[in-house]
Formats: sequence, C-alpha cells, structure tokens
Amino acid sequence: MEDQHLLRYSRHILLEEFGIDGQARVSAAHALVIGAGGLGSPVALYLAAAGVGRITLVDHDELDLTNLQRQIAHTTARVGMSKVDSAADAMRAINPDIVIEAVKLRADDELLSRLVAEADVVVDCSDNFQTRHAVNRACVAHAKPLVAGAAIRFDGQLSVYDTRDAASPCYACIFPPDADFEETRCAVLGVFAPVVGTIGTLQANEALKLLAGIGPSLAGSLLMFDGRRSAFDSLRVARDPGCSVCGHRPAG
Repeated sequence: MEDQHLLRYSRHILLEEFGIDGQARVSAAHALVIGAGGLGSPVALYLAAAGVGRITLVDHDELDLTNLQRQIAHTTARVGMSKVDSAADAMRAINPDIVIEAVKLRADDELLSRLVAEADVVVDCSDNFQTRHAVNRACVAHAKPLVAGAAIRFDGQLSVYDTRDAASPCYACIFPPDADFEETRCAVLGVFAPVVGTIGTLQANEALKLLAGIGPSLAGSLLMFDGRRSAFDSLRVARDPGCSVCGHRPAG
C-alpha cells in the first residue's frame, strides 16, 4: 500500500479489527449502490471516503430543488444534473483515487443481473418495492450480500440479506412480493432529513463491515429507527422455506 494511502486510511488501519488487511480488502472491492438520493447520498460518500476501490452508482433520476433538503451528496449548483453524475462529482472530490461508474438508467432486471454479478456487495437505496424486489432477486440469483434500507416520515429500517448463509432470509422472505404493502413516497408523506442520513450511514457501516470481513452483520435482524424518540428497535427475522425467491436454497 502506498504511503499516501496509508495516511489517507490511517484511522481505519489503526482499528485492530480492521487493520491493513481490512483496508486492502476494501480497496480491492466493488460496491454496487442502487439509488443516489437520500439514502444513497451518505452511502456513496462514506464508501468513497473509505476507499472502496470501485463503486457503481445507479439512478435514472435528475436532481431537483426538493431533493436538497436531505440528499447531501448534491448541491444547489447541480440542480438539473443527473443524480449519479452529481453524486460522482462529490465522491471524486473526496477521493480521486477510486473508480466510480455512474449509470443513469432505471434498475430493471436485465441491468441488475449484469451489475450484481460483478459486485462484492449491493446496497439498495431505492424508494419503491418494485426495485427492491428486483434487486433482491438478482442478489439471490448471484449469491451476493444485500444491504437494504428504507425511510419515510420519521421512521427508518435496514437489514442485511446474505443468502450465502443458508439460514439467512432474503428480502422477499420478510416482505413477500405478492403481499399488499402500501407504497409510500416522500413526495406525498414527507421525510425527516436526518432519518435518511441515519439509515444511509448505517447501510454504509454494514457494507464496509462485509467488505472488510469484520464483525457480525445484521443478517437475521431487522433494525428499526424511530426519529421521534431517537430510538432503535430490533427484530429477529427468519428465512421462509417456502419463499418464492430463495426457497430453492438448501436448508441450513
């Protein structure tokens, strides 16, 4: 590792659990981030700052003024730009030594199958069930760990779905694709800005742990955050052996 990298990442390297080996794994890794909005902003910035060697960022949307209340990777001067290009600019300003691929496309099944296959970890920062289920299907198909988060109003949640572990549920085990969940949007119900920052930061935390190979992940647990009380609750979640997406896996 070059001297400038030893200096840049020194505060991670000083961590006994992380060290040079953990930083080397992070620097050699490829993270796929779906969504460059409220959740994706802190994820993208922290992964870039931590030196993830290659980051692919996917979002089809363009930046508008209402995004700036919470989407901290963007600036007023970049309103009208694609979110992936705006976020990539912010990431390169923090760390010019990494490779950033900005993909301005909707995350459909075909695109996800190709991109997920190339990634070491997938971070889902999307804002709708259709995309979340598409990301989950691709992660199950390619046996890639998925860090999924969501936030609306004052509430947030996240978990890790890692089907490399036979006992770990996938996203569809907990939120079945045929269930009648009410789709909620920030544009309708609003969202408290620090909540998306909290969940996005925790998604980056889980992604970096997976890439560095340190600590247990949130697989098997659903972490929920109440921004009104500034309180966390955690639920154990189990694999559904009859799941339509991952039920074909051998039992643990």
